[in-house]
Amino acid sequence: MLRGLWSAASGMSAQKMTIDVIANNLANVSTTGFKKSRTDFQDLMYQTISQGGSQTADGGQVPTGIQVGMGAMPVGVQKMFIQGDFQETKNELHLAIEGRGFFKVISNGEDAYSRSGNFKLDSDGNIVTPNGEKLQPEMSVPAATVSVEIGTDGTVTTFDATGTGSQLGTIELYSFANAAGLKSMGHNLYKATDGSGEAVSGTPGSDGMGTVVQGYLEVSNVDVVEEMVSMIMAQRAYEINSKAIKTADDMMSIVNNLKR
Repeated sequence: MLRGLWSAASGMSAQKMTIDVIANNLANVSTTGFKKSRTDFQDLMYQTISQGGSQTADGGQVPTGIQVGMGAMPVGVQKMFIQGDFQETKNELHLAIEGRGFFKVISNGEDAYSRSGNFKLDSDGNIVTPNGEKLQPEMSVPAATVSVEIGTDGTVTTFDATGTGSQLGTIELYSFANAAGLKSMGHNLYKATDGSGEAVSGTPGSDGMGTVVQGYLEVSNVDVVEEMVSMIMAQRAYEINSKAIKTADDMMSIVNNLKR
């Protein structure tokens, strides 16, 4: 009976993490470039009471055997890098990536990567994130600039009042062999890990990289309806596991009262 108690308790603990992940997804439904997460589970070890295929006393064979599981546990929380919808802002420094790739910035002296392209200018004309991280490679927009044009290939061109254009440089994109292995740093930033592999740079629109779209932002890829359905399923799973604990407790109570 105790085995059932612990198995059901592990199920409640697993569903609690599911709710934590769903809550974070819903909290970031309006976060630019946010990628939703999903929880992966696995079953725990099994107690083998009878081995399948073993020989019986009369020379027969046990067809299936008896194994009793010990519950479930979360094994990972995976980021789902599915393309989000685009929102037009008409801001010339707002960029969206259509397809594969990340922008690269410098955060606390280290390389960081982001799908959020809501860039701004600082007092020196540098293209930065809302938190001040500089876009890489660094570019400084001249003070006399009237407009900025960013091509789908990442080429940045500035125009002054006379209409004269000057090319500042090219925004590069970066990809990973396993983007789901990136470490979330908050502030819409990710950091490379051994699980993600090293960042591979490329020009937008070439070598499998996505293209850059000016004047648009990629919104969160969280599907509210899907998250609500997942929340209901997690709630019901939590509830039914709690009932399994109560049932095991009632059965133990019956056993304890047999001698009365």
